[in-house]
Amino acid sequence: MIYMNDEEAMLFWPRECRDAAHDYLKAASKMIQGILGALLRGLGVEYDESLLSCYMEAKAVNMNFYPPCPNPELTVGVGRHSDLAALTILLQDDIGGLFVKVEDGGWIEIPPVEGAIVVNVGDTLEILSNGRYKSAEHRVIASSTRARVSVPIFVSPRPHTMIGPLLGLAEKDGKTVYRHLLFGEYMTNYFGAAHQGKKTLVFARL
Repeated sequence: MIYMNDEEAMLFWPRECRDAAHDYLKAASKMIQGILGALLRGLGVEYDESLLSCYMEAKAVNMNFYPPCPNPELTVGVGRHSDLAALTILLQDDIGGLFVKVEDGGWIEIPPVEGAIVVNVGDTLEILSNGRYKSAEHRVIASSTRARVSVPIFVSPRPHTMIGPLLGLAEKDGKTVYRHLLFGEYMTNYFGAAHQGKKTLVFARL
């Protein structure tokens, strides 16, 4: 469910989950701003604070349901990919099944922790950070016995927003990894082909 404003959410979001999803998104917004702001400040370069709201201006709430599968090794709930967003804030149930790829090429499961959320760096933040922050390649494997539910919030710029390494990062790093481009350009490329890990980021590389 794409959030544009409160009025559209009340009009067009499914009535069965509208109020709960809207309240959750509103409650999470300040936290998301704090996390993204801290990560951008952590890069050690000055940036226009007004840009922070631009990078999280578009939000989407998904409600994912994975039915049980008798042979989970033969199916994948969600294939391996990194998220388009700057950040993904994930609320998951107690079932498990989320796996993240690590540097040696293997996969580790991110076990559910009661009262905790999972925060994923997405492709947009990797581009903004000139590659310092790496977007998380991940996948979901279904359970053989129980249904799984997860609720991610995807936080992104609007299509007309320019993304690229923050000013001063290329000089500080001694290299420029990603070019500047409209987020809409990257989004079109991202959804234009089947996901294969993090190969979509090649489009934004120099």
